[in-house]
Amino acid sequence: MMKLKKIFAVMTAGAILSTMLAGCGGGASADAGTDNAGSTAPSSDQKVTLQIGFENSISEPIGQGLEKWAELVEEKSGGTMEIVLYPDSQLGSKSELIDSMLLGENVSTLADGAFYADYGVPDFGIVFAPFLFDNWDQCWTLIESDWYKEQEAKLEEKGLKLLASNWAYGARHTLTVKPVNTVDDLSGMKIRVPNNEIQSLGFDVLGAASTGMDLGDVYTALQSKTIDGAENPLATLYGRKLHEVAPNLILDGHVLNFTTWVCSADWFNSLTEEQQSILMETGKEAGVYNNEVQAASEQEYLQKMKDEGVTVVEPTEEVLQGFRDKAQTFYDMGDRFGWSNGLYDTVRAAMGAE
Repeated sequence: MMKLKKIFAVMTAGAILSTMLAGCGGGASADAGTDNAGSTAPSSDQKVTLQIGFENSISEPIGQGLEKWAELVEEKSGGTMEIVLYPDSQLGSKSELIDSMLLGENVSTLADGAFYADYGVPDFGIVFAPFLFDNWDQCWTLIESDWYKEQEAKLEEKGLKLLASNWAYGARHTLTVKPVNTVDDLSGMKIRVPNNEIQSLGFDVLGAASTGMDLGDVYTALQSKTIDGAENPLATLYGRKLHEVAPNLILDGHVLNFTTWVCSADWFNSLTEEQQSILMETGKEAGVYNNEVQAASEQEYLQKMKDEGVTVVEPTEEVLQGFRDKAQTFYDMGDRFGWSNGLYDTVRAAMGAE
């Protein structure tokens, strides 16, 4: 069931984003058709535009992947479709964009299972649980599984359509003001996480005090010591220059973060089958490109951070096991999250884990 805060947000998000989009020329034309659910459907001679808003810098691997996606859509649609990119939260926060999708807006953003749990598909949240995956192959096996397809279908019933799921966002590591050498050093530290319950509790069980916050606010919060640290893949930590105000990094890899691109189910269903196929096929193709860029860039970002004065801890297997042991208590919270019985075992089997 959608949380009350999401319901209230949906009541206002459409008006807010419509005003923003009108200001940048992204709104639908007055003579566009409208389906029964209220989403704006393009007319037959109108260019189909999908506006993608995201928190990251365009220079990050995820931004480069999106530029590739936009090129592919332009090429394969013969110019009848386009993707317009809005980096650095120009269209608003992730939650604001998702709420706008529920009103049928032609927008998309990257989001993950933890957010989808907050929007009515609780089992999806487990994919963002700490130390769930042992390697990336397990992620790619999972997204092709019957279990994953069932979650996609449930999400679509809630009004959200996944366009692509094969994008590696990166292994998430922890950057802090004070050094962290073992999991015990996290005790009481205020660590920024995205605004969702799964990621908040995922860090709380490690001993930290999680703090939900939009990514654009993190630099200032670290600088003012409002928070003690943040977590994200190296590309994002470096891209936002967070290491300038939090010069300690532990490569804990607490989440292997594959991400998805989501849009309004109503808007997607207003497209022709050909247009739908173009969006999804090019999204998957761009995901492969993104993953190549992501893998190639990780060591580059790590070296840049070292060169710029960051103290990097590469934990031993013993230290990592300490993180994993503490994280296991997270999986005892299934009732709190509304998870299906035996979900952990079901997902581990679906990802091909031994």
